[in-house]
Amino acid sequence: MSTPTAAEPAIRSTLLDFRDVDLVFPDGTAALGGVDLTVDRGEFVSIVGPSGCGKSTLLRIASGLESASGGTTDVTTSRIGYVFQDATLLPWRSVQGNVELLAELNRAAKADRAAKAAAAIGLVGLDGFEKHLPKQLSGGMKMRVSLARSLTLDPELFLFDEPFGALDEITRERLNDELLRLFAEQRFAGLFVTHSVSEAVYLSTKVVVMSGRPGTIVARFDVPFPMPRDPDIRFTREFAELVGDVSHALRKGHR
Repeated sequence: MSTPTAAEPAIRSTLLDFRDVDLVFPDGTAALGGVDLTVDRGEFVSIVGPSGCGKSTLLRIASGLESASGGTTDVTTSRIGYVFQDATLLPWRSVQGNVELLAELNRAAKADRAAKAAAAIGLVGLDGFEKHLPKQLSGGMKMRVSLARSLTLDPELFLFDEPFGALDEITRERLNDELLRLFAEQRFAGLFVTHSVSEAVYLSTKVVVMSGRPGTIVARFDVPFPMPRDPDIRFTREFAELVGDVSHALRKGHR
């Protein structure tokens, strides 16, 4: 293996690094208190914690939508995808038009953004729905469009803010499987916020547990199950035990 030279620098493995991050809102509410967290290439990290503990706030800080009050946030890539709780699709645009939107805003050439959108639509399994409007799609399909839209940016770091929380259990599990397939293929780094402990364990290489406000990390769990992940692992004793351990840490941190 060759050694990187000064003209060929080593690729940094850590894409997101929170060090002692605090956030106090203007009204004096302390949202975060001393958060330390890294997300490396090839890692899928999920955050669980009680409502209002600052999970989504961490995503906003990582994306530059919010500024921390203290500590440091080091993001070593500009290629960031962000999938919100709501699909946030433009109702007058087709699936193709919605998926092209971010590339269009980044002034990509028309042919280039069309090609990227077509590839992303294929990746999320929406071939044949390119001309459909959002009102013609199910909730799960809308989230696939949202995911495809971010995939056109070729993200190295993907931020997910409870994207499947409003979906029924069967659709949610199906999209979990699709997301894991994309993770295995694209090898992005992921930071995923969820209220579902089982979802966090199933998707992740690492799960972190946050306390109540001001949110800080009170427990970390490495997830030992190999990728690609067999959906039936959800029904194993080992999976149930890890879900139980994370749930216990969550309850303890919420006291």
